[in-house]
Amino acid sequence: MGKRVLLADDDQLLASLLNFRLKKGGYDVHHSSNGKEVKEYLKTEMPDIIVSDIMMPYFSGIELIDFVRNELKSNTPIIIISSAGNEQNVLSAFELGANDFITKPVSPTELLVRVAREINKI
Repeated sequence: MGKRVLLADDDQLLASLLNFRLKKGGYDVHHSSNGKEVKEYLKTEMPDIIVSDIMMPYFSGIELIDFVRNELKSNTPIIIISSAGNEQNVLSAFELGANDFITKPVSPTELLVRVAREINKI
């Protein structure tokens, strides 16, 4: 069984592309399209890495970082992807404990490299 990736993004086209590339790279991928699904999933499962958009319905990527770090007390690596790559979003993500930040459009190959880098740190 490959390492488990939680992919949280409401952009279905991008999520499908990233999901395909991650699976082809040997990862087991669980996709959630909104923050509510993400939170429910994380109550029962903890993936090896989380890749999340900042802007999602019900529960943002910033709230997700806070939930994982402070409520779940997990050090699971978190990579944030966002088209809202303004400095405040980047700083907020890192202050709350994100491991990496990628501005959209995301190269699936670059994401694969960054996921492997974060997982190999564990």
